Amino acid sequence: MSRPLILALTKGRILKETLPLLAEAGIEPLDDIKTSRKLVFATSRDDVRLVILRGTDVPTYVRHGAADVGVVGKDILLEQGADGLYEPLDLGIARCRLMTAAPVGWEPGQGRIRVATKFVNVARAYFASRGMQVELIKLYGAMELAPIMDLADVIVDIVDTGNTLKANGLEPLQEIAQVSSRLVVNKASMRAHCDAVTDLTDALARAVAEGASDAAA
Repeated sequence: MSRPLILALTKGRILKETLPLLAEAGIEPLDDIKTSRKLVFATSRDDVRLVILRGTDVPTYVRHGAADVGVVGKDILLEQGADGLYEPLDLGIARCRLMTAAPVGWEPGQGRIRVATKFVNVARAYFASRGMQVELIKLYGAMELAPIMDLADVIVDIVDTGNTLKANGLEPLQEIAQVSSRLVVNKASMRAHCDAVTDLTDALARAVAEGASDAAA
């Protein structure tokens, strides 16, 4: 291909867990991502370049072809939809659950339930599938605060250990989805750069399989 393959990575926990997989696949940034202020990184492979983004932006960059491939949480894909994207590989990293949660002992009343979340599309579909009338309140910060301040009855949020919920007097209720990080591919890039994208996907799949084998040993 005439230009490097652009791989968009999600900053934070997902980035931390993605880098070892990339290293196993022979792809390492030439600069230290943790200390550099760069957002675009050359790698040990001339044909692959990394760009570091917020998770919510990764599907947009890939969908519009600014990046060929991306790594993003399944929660973001559920919320935004996957139009224009292939999702060829579950990387099995950054595992957590998308759940409803409420104050300990909370019981629904007769009126409409107030639900605070940044996953409004997921929440709307989830409660509609159960025939429940809800008022959705979109927030971007700590969801646990909404019930404490009587802004909402229930939250829909990512749950890892559950310790933050417990510390704020909440408990998890229903699981909406299991979440892990996925490899996504721009459909046009898959056609135009099929060999390069397939090689990258296969290399990451081998790294994931090796990691699973090591964990089971």
